[in-house]
Amino acid sequence: MKHCLRALIFLCSFSTFAQLQPFKITGTLTDQETQKPLESATVYVERAKDSTLVTYTITDQNGAFSVQERVGVKDLKIYISYVGFETFQKDIILNSEEINLGTIKMKTDSNTLDEVVLTSRAPITIKKDTLEFNVKSFKTKKDANVEDLLKKLPGVEVDPEGQITVNGKPVNKILVNGKPFFGDDPTITTRNLTKEIIEKVQVTDTKTDSEAFAGEASDGQNKTINLTIKEENNKGVFGRVAAGGGTDERYEFAGFFNRFDNDQRISVLAGGNNINSAGFSFGEIRKMFGGGRNIFTSSDGSFGIDGRQFGGGQGIVRSKNGGANYADSYGEKIEISADHFYAGSNSEDRSSVQRENILPDRRFFTNSNSETFTENNNNNTNVRLDIKADSTFLINLNPSFTYGTGNRRVASNEASRNEDNELLNQADASRFSENITRSFRNGLDITKKFGDKGASVSLNIDTEFENNDAERFLESNTEVFGDTPSVLNRNQFTDEKFTLDSYNARVSYRMPLLAKKLYLNPSFTHREDVRNSTESTFDFNEDTQQFSDFNQALSTNFKYTNRRSTPSLGLQYNTDKLNANVSASYVFRTLENNDQLRPQTSFEQDFEALEFNTYLNYRFSPKASLYANYRLSNRPPDVEQLQPFQDVSDPLNIITGNPNLEPANEHSLYGGYNAFDFQNGTGFGFWSNASFTQNQVVPQTIVDENLVRTTTYTNVDGNYYFYGSGNYSKKIKLDTIREVKIRASGSVSTNRNINFNNGVEYAANSTTYSPDVRITFTWKNLFEFIPNYRVSFTNTTYDLESFDDRKFVRHSAGIETATFFPEKLEWRNNIDYNYNPDVAAGFQRSVVFWNSTLAYSVLKDQGTLTLKVYDLLGQNNNTRRTATANYIQDSQSTVLERYVMLSFSWKFNSLGKKGEVNDGGMFQF
Repeated sequence: MKHCLRALIFLCSFSTFAQLQPFKITGTLTDQETQKPLESATVYVERAKDSTLVTYTITDQNGAFSVQERVGVKDLKIYISYVGFETFQKDIILNSEEINLGTIKMKTDSNTLDEVVLTSRAPITIKKDTLEFNVKSFKTKKDANVEDLLKKLPGVEVDPEGQITVNGKPVNKILVNGKPFFGDDPTITTRNLTKEIIEKVQVTDTKTDSEAFAGEASDGQNKTINLTIKEENNKGVFGRVAAGGGTDERYEFAGFFNRFDNDQRISVLAGGNNINSAGFSFGEIRKMFGGGRNIFTSSDGSFGIDGRQFGGGQGIVRSKNGGANYADSYGEKIEISADHFYAGSNSEDRSSVQRENILPDRRFFTNSNSETFTENNNNNTNVRLDIKADSTFLINLNPSFTYGTGNRRVASNEASRNEDNELLNQADASRFSENITRSFRNGLDITKKFGDKGASVSLNIDTEFENNDAERFLESNTEVFGDTPSVLNRNQFTDEKFTLDSYNARVSYRMPLLAKKLYLNPSFTHREDVRNSTESTFDFNEDTQQFSDFNQALSTNFKYTNRRSTPSLGLQYNTDKLNANVSASYVFRTLENNDQLRPQTSFEQDFEALEFNTYLNYRFSPKASLYANYRLSNRPPDVEQLQPFQDVSDPLNIITGNPNLEPANEHSLYGGYNAFDFQNGTGFGFWSNASFTQNQVVPQTIVDENLVRTTTYTNVDGNYYFYGSGNYSKKIKLDTIREVKIRASGSVSTNRNINFNNGVEYAANSTTYSPDVRITFTWKNLFEFIPNYRVSFTNTTYDLESFDDRKFVRHSAGIETATFFPEKLEWRNNIDYNYNPDVAAGFQRSVVFWNSTLAYSVLKDQGTLTLKVYDLLGQNNNTRRTATANYIQDSQSTVLERYVMLSFSWKFNSLGKKGEVNDGGMFQF
């Protein structure tokens, strides 16, 4: 029966394919007035009967185009759309396979530019700096969300964690009608807004509000997606609620409510679970583990995926989250948006570590175990206020408030032995801490434009105030054996206070040398960070039964100041195709440490350094661009690295700062090229980045005969890093219902690190090659099949004879499947296989991790019943092996084990034309 069904499907598909008529339409586009070719015009073909999109393309630099497809009808319409010109249309009757329309002369449109864009039905519209997709032209499954839609757009990639790239460039901002939606987390937008309310998807280079207002070009390295909502869908309410329960007392619940009233938007969300999902999960079939899932950790050390941390922790995490968002406009001059998030979590984790430590002249072994219980509660409020006083004056105000509490309880033990299995030291400790965090941040940007040549002045003032209070309790016993045995018992209380006052002001002027093309950009920046840190430690007094004996050796009280002034001068050149900038800065830096407990360790140091930055972005066409950047930056050491205070809080690990450290100078370079052929569905890109660091700060550790480690810091030269990668994608449309998408990529990285092992300096050189391939086969309305494979080769060499060079090979493969029949039933599987042949004997070399979900639509597709199985084969484990020059370590910790969960999700939607009830919806405003 099964084979008969497969044969029937194949015969039906073959019969359909055989009846389709191929066609190819070619032509050339020119401006009627200038006779010049028009590049990047949109050419699209629709069925004459019902205006269904058949295919589309973009004209090349010579104005030429070619569209081809197979269809089951003879009557078609071809449209050619270009911003600023009247749309060309022509009826096509397929009497032959090839039709040449010759030269088509486009007439200038008398409408404004905005009117042309708004009335265009073209699948893709390309302007100078904007790529716009018409949502109606891209078919998705019923009830698709924005993330499902983005995956259908040419040149757009969405990974399993929701990270988006457009032609290889990451998307770091998503807007709804030009405004932020629920802060900076894009997955809340893409996974909860549905496609049906979106009209267009616009992709632009990311700019700050000040850059956009002043008309400045960005560096082009990040993209912004703006989702425009249909006018008739901009009034009403929509959202969803969901809940689920499963085996091992697993649960999840979530709710999402939105009220749109033209410019005013109000959104509320809440959720909670104990399945390590730190984000929000509505039981969706592909997002069943939310945004912060801890999938697995295999024996080779690879581990799961973490997204935005609404609440966090390792091991088993129980989280609860809630938030609200408000956005509105007051006239044409004022826009405001505000959001508040609450995140709470409780976690428990039990871990054990076995480490073989490698020294130049000997080895020793350390075993440790710990139990950790953590609770965190955090509240964050953000406000964004934009005041456009007039067409030349803009004020942006962005205050942010944070309040958090937490506590942590840890019980641990550790023991170290030599090569003869003799016990050299051991330690047991019990720790408990409570903390309160309060912070305020504010950004103020003021921009003023002058004249019509592009002149502007801007003032940016950023402030940050942070206040942390903590109380810590410690009970520990440390024993050192050998020739000079010792025992140290501690029962202590520490009152910890930390404050940060940070001020950063920048004023810049944009002086046009050539109107709207060449600019001279002088600027001046002053920043001051002042940190006050106090740790007052008290030993327990047996007589008074209180923590009353002040322990100065374990206490600190210092004020650390990092002050710098930076004058800069830059030159910027912008055209339609080229954006280039070069700037030089000179940093005057003062580092000052004032130690109230140990005045002899106070210090003040002055540094001066040159910083340099340049970038270039060249757009060959809207389909292809090249970019590059070079930066020289100066980084000071951390206060802990500089402060000449001996930290003996861990008797087996003593740390002392080095006040003679120099700031590090890092030379970094990145560049890339990407291109996408809309006609052939072919994309290609490569990018790389490299860095070379002078005066890199690294730790220097000495281990004595009793395995007590003493660490300080020093500067080294010679560290470098290089990473390069490339990818190629190709979409092959077999017919109107089947397509194959192939994506092949590869990367290479190499780095050199200078380190110390028991006082001996050495260099480690490591190179990794990682090719991978992913194939997506889609049979419309039936199924998807997505296999992938990746292999990684790593070779590490050392210039010390006592260190063995290391080679690793790791394999990973996966299969994603989805079936969509019967019509209301959806079944998805995600199978990951990892194999590491290089682990030691006794460790699991391979692991198969299988998640499966089954979803059924009910209540006229408003409800979804979902059954999901996490780790169906029960192979999830957190055993890993890590190998470095200094040690080989085996570890394991608590993981989420197999469970089965049944969930129900219900959505509601009253969005409709001019606020009217849509399809019998439940709400009307």
